[in-house]
Amino acid sequence: MEIELVEIRDFVSQHHPFDELSIDLLNELTGMLEARYLRRGDVFPPRDNKASYLYMVRSGAIELHDDRNQFMGRLGEGDLYTRQCQLTGSDYSSRHTALEDSLLYQLSCENLKALCARDQEFCHYFEANPGERMRLAATYAAANTDIDVSGMTIEIGELVKRAPIILDVGVSIRQTAQAMTEENVSSIMLARDGELAGILTDRDLRRRCVAAGVDFDRPVTDIMTSNLLTMRSDDLVLNALMTMTRSHINHIPVVDDGHVVGMLTASDLTRNSSANPAYMNTEIRRAASVDELKMILQRLPELQLLLANSGISARHIGETISSITDVLTTRLIELAQADLGPEPVPFVWVCGGSQARHEQSSHSDQDNAMIISDQASEQHMPYFAELAKRVCDGLDACGFIYCPGDAMAMNEQWRQTQSVWRGYFREWIEQPEPMALMLSCIFFDLRPVHGDFSLHKELQNMILELTEKNSVFIAHMVSNALKHRPPIGFFRTFVLIHDGEHDNTFDLKHRGIVPITDIARVLALAEGVGRVNTSERLKAIAGTRSMSPEMSENLLDALEFIASLRLRHQADQIRNGVDSDNFLPPDILSSLERKHLKDAFEVIKDAQEALGGRYKLS
Repeated sequence: MEIELVEIRDFVSQHHPFDELSIDLLNELTGMLEARYLRRGDVFPPRDNKASYLYMVRSGAIELHDDRNQFMGRLGEGDLYTRQCQLTGSDYSSRHTALEDSLLYQLSCENLKALCARDQEFCHYFEANPGERMRLAATYAAANTDIDVSGMTIEIGELVKRAPIILDVGVSIRQTAQAMTEENVSSIMLARDGELAGILTDRDLRRRCVAAGVDFDRPVTDIMTSNLLTMRSDDLVLNALMTMTRSHINHIPVVDDGHVVGMLTASDLTRNSSANPAYMNTEIRRAASVDELKMILQRLPELQLLLANSGISARHIGETISSITDVLTTRLIELAQADLGPEPVPFVWVCGGSQARHEQSSHSDQDNAMIISDQASEQHMPYFAELAKRVCDGLDACGFIYCPGDAMAMNEQWRQTQSVWRGYFREWIEQPEPMALMLSCIFFDLRPVHGDFSLHKELQNMILELTEKNSVFIAHMVSNALKHRPPIGFFRTFVLIHDGEHDNTFDLKHRGIVPITDIARVLALAEGVGRVNTSERLKAIAGTRSMSPEMSENLLDALEFIASLRLRHQADQIRNGVDSDNFLPPDILSSLERKHLKDAFEVIKDAQEALGGRYKLS
């Protein structure tokens, strides 16, 4: 090969996705490339090209604009322009400009397709949707594991082997208990006209019949559970585990298209694998002291390491960790009340921040509050003050450190009656001062954990009613949401931190995850959506006046990819005995990961620009 072609090949091979090609395909590729020169101000792609091409910038710069002539970004050395060759047949009519004299390499789309046909991994790069590229990248990255947690990622149907035991709802409590004894099962399903109507468990018999003194010959419908959670046989075991944990249940009927397949129990999950969160949750519920809980929760970073290396999505890992924190919080309340006695008036313990959104990691501080019934008087408040202190102290002892901003129920300001909370939110919404906007990141994501959930529901309904109609408040929220910008420069280079402790890194949480969380929050409030999980918010607002389905999907993919990188980074730190954080040095990423991370940051940037443009904010 001529020395000039070798030099071109070596340059091309340094840039993704060409670095994935074998040396033989690289040699073929080099022979297919054509050099193209553009003068400053020339139109790009060149108008005199009759065919469609992929372009790589060797030197110079290209300024990109959309079809409305709005600036989109710049291409610099090594960057690719692939739109004409993306494998969808789409027609891209945008025209761009050479910012300075530029040397390009161009590859015809026909030759590119020939290369793609010979290397499937190489072909994946040219998916039209950047979100698809991020999904593939996240899947590929998570697949590299040396830890076996396959028992958590199999389908429920693999565990449900026994044929369902079903009785008609017309039977008595006594007949149902006899059937459970004969079949040696801890639960039984009940049907009405061939359709599942309820279940009865050992716990139901103890609590609702024996302890309550109900006549055994009464109809089983008097004590059965009829408001059922069900799952499909093709759902993952991990999903079932999290559903049981979140809902505090031990039995889930498995139903496929109306057909009852069987019953999945917590015992099934325990037998399936010891390497899952079910053991930790069971231990937490049985713990008799804060010291015991502290010992159990010391294993939480190891559990995150296990999950991060298992192929499980970042979203599911966040749900798992958050569910464990919910169980821990409930147990701390129960232990405190064993000493203090039951609450004198109804209350609800609510969590905020990442726990509320089911997006928590083991490296999290605590955000929580207490909403107390308006029945409370001054004499009741010392009880709730002591309860809150014990729970917050317990969370801190177990690794969920005190909130640096003091947004905790042990702070009297966030331990108030429902009417006081109504006043808080009304003031924040109607007078959106900077402090109110800061607090919105925590308290507009509240989720009930323990107590009288109706106290929170009534408050949430009021919040949504006020925010949906208040364009001034939403505009202030939008402005606040644009403060955290992705760390990407004009030339798609990473903008890094430069200080002693985190030199040459960027903050994946505050520069990647938080911007998406903020966008989802403000648009959910604008649309009157009551969900708090970021993914659920993005799905709920897709196709509304606030966000297109395509942008929603792209943000979901960006969130999953960035969160996966963050969890893998923290897993590496945990493995190496280092305190986990959110600061990632980009030089530890492969060229493929850097490319996909730039895609993710560009998606966030586009969403922020669209949000700012809609509300006329810069």
